[in-house]
Amino acid sequence: MKLRHATKPDLPAILGIHNDAVKTLAAIWTDSLETLEDRKNWFESRIAGGYPIIVAEDDNGDVLGYGSYGPFREKSGYSKTMEHSVYVTPQSRGKGAGTVLLAKLVELAKQDQHHVLIGAIDSDNKGSIRLHERYGFKVSGELPQVGFKFGRWLDLTLMTLILNNNAAPAAYVHDK
Repeated sequence: MKLRHATKPDLPAILGIHNDAVKTLAAIWTDSLETLEDRKNWFESRIAGGYPIIVAEDDNGDVLGYGSYGPFREKSGYSKTMEHSVYVTPQSRGKGAGTVLLAKLVELAKQDQHHVLIGAIDSDNKGSIRLHERYGFKVSGELPQVGFKFGRWLDLTLMTLILNNNAAPAAYVHDK
């Protein structure tokens, strides 16, 4: 398995993985499938913001999964905190693609000097929760019944990984 930065020719595969997750998993809390144009806009926005998009591919060059991170929230006080996502093809689940993608995202977030990486996980997804725990993520909270899909309420587990011991950035004072 090889990891590399995603390129625009990867977008159809990324779209297929994303839309499969929308249709079959409680991991993406929407019923709306995306178009290739939607994924292109997402891709360009992530790249313009300086955020990574990586893919795992097999020996034939087929994309097995993708991962990325971006801002947790838009306010400046959250600028050192990123939220990540990892999705893999149905046939790749449980075979290590998600593991290597998560490991790479943690590595990149440290290199980019972010302070915290957050995973927001469907609480029933015990496999993903265990994977995150193996990489040092801690359960920071559970939000009961904050989403719904497939005719049921969904709980959200928030997991955090503190990436470094950096001091807090200096305070910024606004002119009034």
